[in-house]
Amino acid sequence: MHLIQTIEAQANILLLHTFESGSEPENQQVFKAERGEIWWPSENEIWLGLGRTPKIPAILKIFRSLFFKRKDRWPEQIVLDAKGKSADWIEAAVNGIILGGYNIQLYKSEPKIFSSFFGENGKLFILTNEISHGNEAAINLARKTALTQIRIMDLMNAPGNYKSPEILGDWAIESGEKNGYKVIVFDKEKLEELGMEALLSVSKGSDVPPVMIVSEYEPESYQKTIALVGKGVTFDTGGISIKPSANMHLMKSDMGGAAAVLGMIELAAQLNLPVRIIGIIPSTENCVDGSSMKPGDVINSYAGKTIEVIDTDAEGRLILADGLSYAVREFKPDIVIDLATLTGSVIQTLGYEAAGLFSSSDNLAADLIRSGENTGERLWRLPIWDEYKEEISSDIADLKNYHGKPLAGAIVAAKFLEVFTDEHPEWAHLDIAGMAFGEAEFAPGRAGTAFGIRLLRDYLSAL
Repeated sequence: MHLIQTIEAQANILLLHTFESGSEPENQQVFKAERGEIWWPSENEIWLGLGRTPKIPAILKIFRSLFFKRKDRWPEQIVLDAKGKSADWIEAAVNGIILGGYNIQLYKSEPKIFSSFFGENGKLFILTNEISHGNEAAINLARKTALTQIRIMDLMNAPGNYKSPEILGDWAIESGEKNGYKVIVFDKEKLEELGMEALLSVSKGSDVPPVMIVSEYEPESYQKTIALVGKGVTFDTGGISIKPSANMHLMKSDMGGAAAVLGMIELAAQLNLPVRIIGIIPSTENCVDGSSMKPGDVINSYAGKTIEVIDTDAEGRLILADGLSYAVREFKPDIVIDLATLTGSVIQTLGYEAAGLFSSSDNLAADLIRSGENTGERLWRLPIWDEYKEEISSDIADLKNYHGKPLAGAIVAAKFLEVFTDEHPEWAHLDIAGMAFGEAEFAPGRAGTAFGIRLLRDYLSAL
């Protein structure tokens, strides 16, 4: 991508102009600049409508939609007219354009060919009033973010047999070596040594051993340490409390929290963010076998808390329990944020428009909500009042993993996780079950969204 101030008309270059509703060219009877509307005034020029006073997240979606819909018909060189636009506008537009070329055909023997614009020889020129450092930084930010999002979408869309816990660990190690941050992967023997009993219990029904990925990005100068903990269930059958078969194939997406953490640490290292980030990812399959954890079992945990397992399909909170405890006790972070595709309950509450946010810290919640609004990766805060504690009370163990009631499911799951934070004053839980993997125009079925990366990038950059 290149910043320019002038452009000469050439047959092989397409000039892309944008207009907001009410600011379309005078005497234009056909083009109304409605959101997503396009018009071709000439062979080498296209107008794109943005609607009335669009916000930055809308800009990203409009450009992504346009470039995806015409993914096989773009010329090799395109000029985006961004005169008078802010750096944030340029960043959103470029991010959307790159994501528009995402190709989900990961395992097709004869994939459909996209335009060469999205290939190595494709060129995007940004026409601006001036070539400024801010605009150059916006393009760099957009490019690195989008490429990381694409890598994470590839992970999300890969089937379970292509992304075992070990493969996630290998991904993290390779990324750390390339981008200059530390990665250690605890194997099953090390997990047993550490007493990660909750994670190990979930893994018992699978032939594939569990891992815990511990990543550490440490810049030369920083003031805060942030721990990001991501649920990494690479395939979830539900265990003995088995899921219905109809949509079980979608449970390859149950590592959406892990994917967001992997992507954010990689991006933070590429952007040299001035904050220390610890990434903790407990990862396993949840399968069915004669050795599987059973409903009614009482298991231990890294924190020393005993857990009565009521439902083996409430496994994500079990592995996060060990991950959260380890993050808090080993690294003593200033802030702890966990992300997980945790409950269907949060989808019943919020649909596919926002992730659930749980935190006792008003400041942390406000900052995360603000970043959600800035990026379009929205959050909605739900309560974690102590009145809900009774729902995880067990007669025979310290607590139980599920209350067995068709109400407040996401809240009760958050209360369970809170037990394993050692009352950390700055902890937030993000239930991203409805946002990490969903239906969109960019794939025939449901697909990974890389939700959380832009949200966390905005939040961590503000720190």
